[in-house]
Amino acid sequence: MLVIALLALTVAMFAVNRPRVDAVALIMLTALPFTGVITMEEALAGFSDPNIVLIAALFVIGDGLVRTGVAHRLADLLTSKSGGDSTRLIVLLMLAVGGLGATMSSTGVVAIFVPVVLRIADGRRVAPGELMMPLGIAALTSGMITLVATTPNLVINSELVRQGEDGFRFFTFTPFGLPILALGILYTVFARRWLTVRDVDEPGAPPRRTLAERIVQYELGGRIFRMRLTGQSPLIGRTLGELEDDDPFGRNVLAIEHRRQSFGDIRHLGHVWDLIAPRNRTELASGDILLVYLPPHAEPGAVARQFALETLPLAGADFSDRSQEVGMVEAMVTGDSELVGKSVADARLRLRHGLTTIGLRHGATAIAADPANTPLRIGDTLLLVGPWEAIDEVRLQSPHLAVLDSPGGEEGISAPGRALAATLSLGLMIALMISGVVPNVQAALIACLLMGAFRCIDLEGAYRAIHWKTLVLIVGVLPFSIALQRTGGVELVVQGMLSVTEGAGTHALLGSLFVITLLVGLFISNTATAILMAPVAITMANDLGVSPRPFAMIVALAASAAFMTPVSSPVNAMVAAAGNYRFVDFVRFGAPLTVIVMITSVLLVPWLLPVR
Repeated sequence: MLVIALLALTVAMFAVNRPRVDAVALIMLTALPFTGVITMEEALAGFSDPNIVLIAALFVIGDGLVRTGVAHRLADLLTSKSGGDSTRLIVLLMLAVGGLGATMSSTGVVAIFVPVVLRIADGRRVAPGELMMPLGIAALTSGMITLVATTPNLVINSELVRQGEDGFRFFTFTPFGLPILALGILYTVFARRWLTVRDVDEPGAPPRRTLAERIVQYELGGRIFRMRLTGQSPLIGRTLGELEDDDPFGRNVLAIEHRRQSFGDIRHLGHVWDLIAPRNRTELASGDILLVYLPPHAEPGAVARQFALETLPLAGADFSDRSQEVGMVEAMVTGDSELVGKSVADARLRLRHGLTTIGLRHGATAIAADPANTPLRIGDTLLLVGPWEAIDEVRLQSPHLAVLDSPGGEEGISAPGRALAATLSLGLMIALMISGVVPNVQAALIACLLMGAFRCIDLEGAYRAIHWKTLVLIVGVLPFSIALQRTGGVELVVQGMLSVTEGAGTHALLGSLFVITLLVGLFISNTATAILMAPVAITMANDLGVSPRPFAMIVALAASAAFMTPVSSPVNAMVAAAGNYRFVDFVRFGAPLTVIVMITSVLLVPWLLPVR
């Protein structure tokens, strides 16, 4: 009962996301040994699990596919073939996402495709909501195609091996995942009329990419000003970094018009005004003109008097007609971002990336009252201003923000000439995993080393690519599996399920296991769901004297069938914000698909993986 109480507390903290899920995992990893059920060494054993290293390696490989342009080229190739046919576009988009998601994290796939889908929607003058739900469905079902497609598959396979059973092979999931992906595509094509799409622009309207238009979208009207530093200003000689530590005014500087001497023309000695991007080391000088954002509670006149500033007319609000050095971009908080739960002020993006946050939206709702102190959520969009090189750095290297619109060029491609090497490295990994010549983790490490040797990714980039939060979550929750088995908690759940389904056939047992996994997944992540439900499935099979593989497979498929709520998976949270969906949209669109997936799984699993 003590272990179950700790588990219930864990689920409750996961559900409210307080504290962060990785912090909850560490708390429970520390607390469980106090029960006397497991030792501290057993609690830490997850750090030596080969699957943890495998998951980390797969994050690196996925990032290599992004950096070399393989992922984006696949997306652009397939979407360009759609022509003007919306049905063909949805089919090709879902095939592209499903194919790429079979070899890398579904969350990573969504981070890649969200900007692609937004560009397509912008070009076709349709609401993003028409395409974001198909993107999410395809990303989730891609996790059912191969062993390495999603973390729950690897967690469940590890539990099978730990209990002395034969694990799954690389393509064991494929006979289930491909039919489900096909059904998901068919369902989406016919059921998309049920989607409630919002924020549809007028036909022929220009793309919303200028600061002036973003001011309306983020409710920034009347909050951006030009102010000149007079000779009496206390800001003279101070850097923005020093100022930010003392006063929030420092982080609200968007750009600086700085006067410099020009001696390039012998006929004229004068001054040239440069528009420069603000950085922490930027030192302010007398006569500098600041483009500043003032929050609602700040009164412009009072700010001008406090810092001895002269208010000037607002001109050149669109940076593109003033300089190529300062840009404006939207970025989404990703599912694995360490910024979740932090305020904009605490995130300190100026210090991290040299970018200033001037707007925040929860879905379609602009947070105009106090954006700087509002906690960030998965899928929130930030309006950032800063130098293009800083925007490129975030776009290429930050695992916490997914850039939604950006300056031209190949987005996210830092090694475009090494796409072939990345593809060959991935192909070799898959071949080694299929053949079984070496363990899966060794095959993934070989692919990582090859990508490094071919300079598809560097070591610093590899470390940044790993989602440490996910790894800590898995390691921290794994001890519950051991503790519940030792104390009889798993057996208690199993006997309860068997008593309810007494006398029922195999299909009913598998169906009940699928439903329970779904219900647990409504409140916690699919990875945590897999960790908790895998021992239940295997113990149920052992009590019945049948093969545990079909029962484990049902849990894996159910863990990926997280279609019904925007909180059951980071994938859903990201598409919910980008597509401007509401909770009821997921229920209405996802519930019928969940039933279809459940029926398909219950019919296919005992046929392809016999229970005896």
